[in-house]
Amino acid sequence: MKKIQLTPKSLVYNYSEPYIIAEIGANHNGDMGIAKKLIDSAKACGANAVKFQSWKPGSIEAQEVYDKNQSYDDGDGGKKHFGSLKEMVDKYYLRDSQHVDLANYCKSIDIDFCSTPFSNNEVDLLNQLDVPFFKTASMDINNYQLLKHIARYNKPIILSTGMSTLGEIERAIKVIEEECNSQIVILHCISIYPPKYKDINLNNILMLQKAFPYPIGFSDHSIGTSIPLASIALGSCLIEKHFTLDKDMPGWDHQISADPNELKEIVSEGKNIQIALGSFNRTISVDESSKKSKFRRSVVTVKALTKGDIITSEDLTVKRPGTGIQPEELPYLVGRKLKRDILTDEVLKWTDFE
Repeated sequence: MKKIQLTPKSLVYNYSEPYIIAEIGANHNGDMGIAKKLIDSAKACGANAVKFQSWKPGSIEAQEVYDKNQSYDDGDGGKKHFGSLKEMVDKYYLRDSQHVDLANYCKSIDIDFCSTPFSNNEVDLLNQLDVPFFKTASMDINNYQLLKHIARYNKPIILSTGMSTLGEIERAIKVIEEECNSQIVILHCISIYPPKYKDINLNNILMLQKAFPYPIGFSDHSIGTSIPLASIALGSCLIEKHFTLDKDMPGWDHQISADPNELKEIVSEGKNIQIALGSFNRTISVDESSKKSKFRRSVVTVKALTKGDIITSEDLTVKRPGTGIQPEELPYLVGRKLKRDILTDEVLKWTDFE
């Protein structure tokens, strides 16, 4: 199993301390003030990185998509959408200068800046900003030209796998490897916002660990914290979780995003889970071993006995503390002669016998 140096500070591998990405995406709503507040909050919550999305109006959608999406009616008073798709994209996309501003701001507070590119030009821009790694969208698992362009920069690639068959994942990895890049982290992902519990299939994390030599993480779109934390218990080395300051803000992803309290819980409890998983080898810590004398039992007498008495099994029982003869040794006492008088309920020692 490979270990990937994701950033100068972060080495990731299955069951490593999880690298936490606060996925801001477009939750800045086109407002750089909100974007920087999100960065500050993610940093305060303990996230390793913030991630944006790098697209322009012409990067993803063909004109017919804009033509078909002139308005939205979600029955939520416009909480998720306003106007046409084109109007939302125009408001929410990050300009090149804003990328520079956000990258510099992240650097100034020491949190990793990254983003998902959707075209070669955006890949080039992010490389100029010296992102530590590239993160690909699930939609581009079969966009081999984009994957090749990213791979040629020879930086780590985080590969999301939503909507993908195992064969499609294998082919995408091969495309990247053919460009002499083997710095890959694979993310189990379900591209539903939010998914039903029955469709999340966290056991796919274990399957992917067996299928590929690369570290496996989890890109989460569920509500709350239980699912990403459960994924860490299965060995996820990286968690990507949408992040917002307020779930009631207007915009695409706020409602399925973690708020600051939830992100703090994912960071802190995720670390605790990883530490608690410990080793596959059966070991006893020094602290636990020291409890033996207090919590285990020793052989004690049921009644008072006299020097010279021959011990029978009816004379003995076992009670705390565990400082004397151990319970499994009780049969070896039967038939032995006492060297001294013994009180009722007295812990026996080997020196008490001839």
